[in-house]
Amino acid sequence: MKKILLTLLLGGSLLASGQDGLSYQLPPKAIADLLLARPTPGVSIDDKAQWMFLAERNSYPSVEELGQPELRLAGLRLNPANFGPSRASYGAGFRLKHIPTGKEYAVSGFPANALTGAATWNPSQTKIAFTSTSADRIDLYVIDVATQKATKINNQPVNATLGGMFVWADDNTILYKATTAPASAAPKKRVTPKGPAVQENKGKAAPSATFQDLIKTPYDEELFAFYATSQLTQWKAGVETKIGAPAIYLSFSLSPDKSYLMTRTVRKPFSYLVTAGGFPSTVSILDRNGKLVKTLAELPSSEGTPSGYDNTQNVPRGFDWRDDEPATVTWVMPLDSGLIKKQVPHHDAFLALAAPFSSAPRELFRTEMRFRNVTWGNASLAIVEEGLRSRQMTRTDRFNPSAGTLEKLYDLSQTDTYNWPGAPVTHRNRWGRNVIEVSDDKGYFLTNNQVGSSPDGDLPFLARYYYGERKKEVIWRCPKGQYEYVVDVVDFDKGIALTRRESPQAAPNYFLRNLPANAEKALTAFTDPYPGLKGISKQKVKYQRADSVDLTGDLYLPAGYDKDRDGTLPVIIWAYPREYQSAADAAQVRGSQYRFTTVSWASPVFWVTQGYAVLDNAEMPIVAKSGARPNDNFREQLVWNAEAAINKLADMGVGDRNRVAVGGHSYGAFMTANLLAHTKLFKAGIARSGAYNRTLTPFGFQNEERTYWQARELYTEMSPFTYADQIKTPLLLIHGDSDDNPGTFPINSERLYNAIKGHGGTVRYVSLPYEAHSYRGKENLLHMLWEQNQWLEQYVKGANKSF
Repeated sequence: MKKILLTLLLGGSLLASGQDGLSYQLPPKAIADLLLARPTPGVSIDDKAQWMFLAERNSYPSVEELGQPELRLAGLRLNPANFGPSRASYGAGFRLKHIPTGKEYAVSGFPANALTGAATWNPSQTKIAFTSTSADRIDLYVIDVATQKATKINNQPVNATLGGMFVWADDNTILYKATTAPASAAPKKRVTPKGPAVQENKGKAAPSATFQDLIKTPYDEELFAFYATSQLTQWKAGVETKIGAPAIYLSFSLSPDKSYLMTRTVRKPFSYLVTAGGFPSTVSILDRNGKLVKTLAELPSSEGTPSGYDNTQNVPRGFDWRDDEPATVTWVMPLDSGLIKKQVPHHDAFLALAAPFSSAPRELFRTEMRFRNVTWGNASLAIVEEGLRSRQMTRTDRFNPSAGTLEKLYDLSQTDTYNWPGAPVTHRNRWGRNVIEVSDDKGYFLTNNQVGSSPDGDLPFLARYYYGERKKEVIWRCPKGQYEYVVDVVDFDKGIALTRRESPQAAPNYFLRNLPANAEKALTAFTDPYPGLKGISKQKVKYQRADSVDLTGDLYLPAGYDKDRDGTLPVIIWAYPREYQSAADAAQVRGSQYRFTTVSWASPVFWVTQGYAVLDNAEMPIVAKSGARPNDNFREQLVWNAEAAINKLADMGVGDRNRVAVGGHSYGAFMTANLLAHTKLFKAGIARSGAYNRTLTPFGFQNEERTYWQARELYTEMSPFTYADQIKTPLLLIHGDSDDNPGTFPINSERLYNAIKGHGGTVRYVSLPYEAHSYRGKENLLHMLWEQNQWLEQYVKGANKSF
């Protein structure tokens, strides 16, 4: 185990003050074994269910790997040596399985210890392209499915700086973004800069989220331009051809008929306030040789976007290809100048322009709310989604392309999981694009709800949606006692589907099912990777808080536990608050007690092996009351939720109400600090990577769209930092020192630690080296689990039991 030191700060009754370096520690073996269990492979199956592609997944990287050189530019974290992301997750190799025979084949031909990623089938699904990352370059490989052999195809290294690295043009042609210079040619930093970094605003409003890793200096601008510039390149039968001139390509995509390219390229000036995706850009149509056909839009920086979640810039947005036509580009234009509160009958117009792009665009339809998405089908049907985030509302419409009509199918709250009919089932059309498979003669299309929330928990289903009658007919639903969902519909007419099934005792596996005949064929036989959890129990518990809102949580109890024999247990409650406009939506049951228990690094389930009762996913709804907004009584509702959870476990006779810990990550950490500041319900708290001073996110947070200047008292009252003098319950603060999430800068934990310490509280702050908002380093994760275990053992399990 490497002896990298963690920053460790302690305060309160343990030490009057302290600062120490601590070597990495290990948690109990049962916890470490769960963390380090080998992950099951990722699975992809071709459309005809003939071949299964299995991608082996790496476990956690070492801290040494995380600590390699890194550039932070324009919201990106880059490896300066290979033009790729510095914090990507990679695979560890591939296998192919021939489904009819069940025979598996190892894929040969790529480097030993290759870091693989971005695997994509070609149109006829006879080949698979993927990237292979090494220390100094990224390469493209193609697997021939028939021979199970991978071959490197590119000469120039791939540029993955801005993602979207490659796309199949046909079965034997790939377009990719190539580097234009070696990494050694990167601009060198001058000891004496050309001058100071200067930012200026001349009276124009530019509210912005608190993005991290932004451009800060002219030298950063030089570096971004160097690493982000790429050359579009075509590979065909071993020959590489340049397409157009080098540029900073945010994205590129082929028209369905493969005759044109749509590109979005960045232009200067680069912003110091928003990330690369918000830089000034140009949207263009090119021919396959890279010649400009039409400039669609010159888009400004997104700095000028008005605050408010449903507001947008008064410019075109959402450029895309229409999937059901050979070469038609579409986009959206606001009809309200981008301001949702403007009183107009329609807020967005949806426009289209077909090749050769020389005529005026046609308006296809208008939406009463903000346009969100369209899924194309055939000449008589496309499904349009519109909605308002501020009201948590969505609408689903049917657009008839032939008639040019748009009609509402249904309105739904974003938080109403019971009544969503599911996503339309698609198939590949003649251009290889996914479009809705429609039964026109019977007036329906299939919908696939892979969650299927219900009062009995999640029960996924497949349904026919009759768009003329606006009703659904469930044709298959997961039976109670297990959890199974449809991954893909293989044969629409025969009802053949690929499903993924699991239960509390059986790890997730894939099946080919004939749904009408109720016949099946097992495709995988993955075994339980967590033998250490054998015998634990899991149940979905239901309870009610003080204002009669129904709540649920997932209760885990240790193997062999008997409450009559063993008495009550110390408790860990782990949660994440969510806002609701409706108490009925907040009360809906989410999740299933019949899912297989998997353990990620962030899970609290580890502690069921240490003799704790664990209430995971404890619902913490914040509900709008009597015309007010949800956060207007945030603290009061948090307390109701926590009291109800503790009372439920105590009433069941499994939880000791005098030995309860609360914890969470990100907004769950914010919740934890608030509960410790305003209640005496808990013996300890664990808060990871949270934001504790809302004035540091002044233009909104979570679903709160009011700014600090519009709601000063709210921001102050919701901030646990304001009440640090009241936090006397022992609090463990953990934060990655390289947190990249907007709003959760490490200074949040640093300042809360100092404030609690300054008022004599019991607090410990652990800063994990090189970690972002989501932690990855193996040594860091093991040590984090040790820290949490030590905290719980000392302040919760070791506390006085109830009498």
